[in-house]
Amino acid sequence: MRTKVALIAHDRKKPEMIALCRDFLEVLSQEELVATRGTGSLIQDLTGLHLTQVNSGEKGGDLQIGAMIASDEVKAVVFLRDPLTAHPHEPDINAVLKVCDVNDVPLATNISTARLVLGHLKDLQATDQEPA
Repeated sequence: MRTKVALIAHDRKKPEMIALCRDFLEVLSQEELVATRGTGSLIQDLTGLHLTQVNSGEKGGDLQIGAMIASDEVKAVVFLRDPLTAHPHEPDINAVLKVCDVNDVPLATNISTARLVLGHLKDLQATDQEPA
Protein backbone atom coordinates (compact mmCIF):
# COMPACT_ATOMS: atom_id res chain seq x y z
CA MET A 1 0.00 0.00 0.00
CA ARG A 2 1.31 3.43 -0.93
CA THR A 3 1.93 5.37 2.26
CA LYS A 4 5.10 7.44 1.94
CA VAL A 5 5.88 10.80 0.40
CA ALA A 6 9.46 10.98 -0.88
CA LEU A 7 11.42 14.25 -0.77
CA ILE A 8 14.63 14.72 -2.76
CA ALA A 9 16.42 17.93 -3.74
CA HIS A 10 19.66 18.67 -5.49
CA ASP A 11 21.97 21.04 -3.61
CA ARG A 12 20.94 24.22 -5.44
CA LYS A 13 17.27 23.33 -4.90
CA LYS A 14 17.45 22.62 -1.18
CA PRO A 15 16.38 26.17 -0.19
CA GLU A 16 13.28 25.77 -2.36
CA MET A 17 12.56 22.41 -0.72
CA ILE A 18 12.79 23.95 2.76
CA ALA A 19 10.45 26.78 1.76
CA LEU A 20 8.03 24.25 0.24
CA CYS A 21 8.06 22.12 3.38
CA ARG A 22 7.38 25.18 5.52
CA ASP A 23 4.49 26.19 3.26
CA PHE A 24 3.00 22.68 3.45
CA LEU A 25 4.04 21.88 7.02
CA GLU A 26 0.52 20.90 8.11
CA VAL A 27 0.08 18.55 5.14
CA LEU A 28 3.53 16.97 5.42
CA SER A 29 3.27 16.52 9.19
CA GLN A 30 0.38 14.12 8.55
CA GLU A 31 2.35 12.02 6.07
CA GLU A 32 5.02 9.36 6.41
CA LEU A 33 8.05 11.03 4.86
CA VAL A 34 11.25 9.60 3.40
CA ALA A 35 14.15 11.65 2.07
CA THR A 36 17.71 11.36 0.93
CA ARG A 37 20.17 12.15 3.72
CA GLY A 38 21.24 15.68 2.81
CA THR A 39 17.73 16.83 2.02
CA GLY A 40 16.24 14.99 4.97
CA SER A 41 18.70 16.41 7.49
CA LEU A 42 17.94 19.95 6.40
CA ILE A 43 14.18 19.41 6.39
CA GLN A 44 14.26 17.87 9.85
CA ASP A 45 16.56 20.55 11.31
CA LEU A 46 14.83 23.55 9.73
CA THR A 47 11.16 22.52 9.84
CA GLY A 48 10.92 19.98 12.66
CA LEU A 49 9.26 17.44 10.38
CA HIS A 50 10.01 13.82 11.24
CA LEU A 51 11.18 11.64 8.38
CA THR A 52 13.11 8.53 7.51
CA GLN A 53 16.45 9.19 5.86
CA VAL A 54 18.07 6.94 3.28
CA ASN A 55 21.57 7.40 1.84
CA SER A 56 22.49 10.55 -0.02
CA GLY A 57 21.68 10.46 -3.71
CA GLU A 58 25.32 10.01 -4.66
CA LYS A 59 25.55 6.99 -2.35
CA GLY A 60 22.47 5.21 -3.66
CA GLY A 61 19.68 7.03 -1.87
CA ASP A 62 17.85 7.73 -5.13
CA LEU A 63 17.90 4.00 -5.84
CA GLN A 64 16.68 3.19 -2.32
CA ILE A 65 13.70 5.47 -2.87
CA GLY A 66 13.25 3.97 -6.33
CA ALA A 67 13.02 0.52 -4.73
CA MET A 68 10.32 1.82 -2.38
CA ILE A 69 8.40 3.18 -5.35
CA ALA A 70 8.71 -0.15 -7.17
CA SER A 71 7.52 -1.92 -4.01
CA ASP A 72 4.35 0.23 -3.99
CA GLU A 73 5.33 2.03 -0.75
CA VAL A 74 5.44 5.59 -2.14
CA LYS A 75 2.36 7.59 -3.11
CA ALA A 76 4.10 10.78 -4.29
CA VAL A 77 7.59 12.07 -5.01
CA VAL A 78 8.88 15.62 -4.86
CA PHE A 79 12.27 15.60 -6.57
CA LEU A 80 13.48 19.17 -7.02
CA ARG A 81 16.11 18.62 -9.67
CA ASP A 82 18.81 20.97 -10.88
CA PRO A 83 18.81 20.27 -14.62
CA LEU A 84 21.58 22.81 -15.29
CA THR A 85 24.20 21.03 -13.19
CA ALA A 86 25.90 17.77 -14.16
CA HIS A 87 25.34 14.94 -11.69
CA PRO A 88 27.63 11.89 -11.67
CA HIS A 89 24.71 9.72 -10.53
CA GLU A 90 22.46 10.80 -13.44
CA PRO A 91 21.50 7.17 -14.24
CA ASP A 92 20.12 6.83 -10.69
CA ILE A 93 18.13 10.04 -11.11
CA ASN A 94 16.68 8.80 -14.38
CA ALA A 95 15.81 5.49 -12.73
CA VAL A 96 13.67 7.31 -10.15
CA LEU A 97 11.85 9.21 -12.88
CA LYS A 98 11.27 6.01 -14.84
CA VAL A 99 10.01 3.97 -11.88
CA CYS A 100 7.53 6.75 -11.05
CA ASP A 101 6.21 6.63 -14.61
CA VAL A 102 6.06 2.83 -14.68
CA ASN A 103 4.23 2.68 -11.34
CA ASP A 104 1.98 5.70 -11.97
CA VAL A 105 3.31 7.62 -8.96
CA PRO A 106 2.85 11.40 -9.03
CA LEU A 107 6.24 13.06 -9.50
CA ALA A 108 7.01 16.75 -9.09
CA THR A 109 10.37 17.87 -10.45
CA ASN A 110 10.01 21.61 -9.96
CA ILE A 111 8.42 23.92 -7.41
CA SER A 112 5.24 24.53 -9.46
CA THR A 113 4.40 20.84 -9.83
CA ALA A 114 5.43 20.22 -6.21
CA ARG A 115 2.82 22.73 -5.06
CA LEU A 116 0.21 20.98 -7.21
CA VAL A 117 1.06 17.53 -5.84
CA LEU A 118 1.13 18.68 -2.21
CA GLY A 119 -2.06 20.68 -2.74
CA HIS A 120 -3.70 17.50 -4.01
CA LEU A 121 -2.49 15.60 -0.93
CA LYS A 122 -4.00 18.34 1.23
CA ASP A 123 -7.34 17.93 -0.54
CA LEU A 124 -7.15 14.15 -0.09
CA GLN A 125 -6.38 14.52 3.61
CA ALA A 126 -9.43 16.73 4.00
CA THR A 127 -11.60 13.98 2.52
CA ASP A 128 -9.51 11.08 3.90
CA GLN A 129 -8.88 9.47 0.49
CA GLU A 130 -5.97 7.76 -1.20
CA PRO A 131 -4.25 9.50 -4.15
CA ALA A 132 -5.38 8.54 -7.63
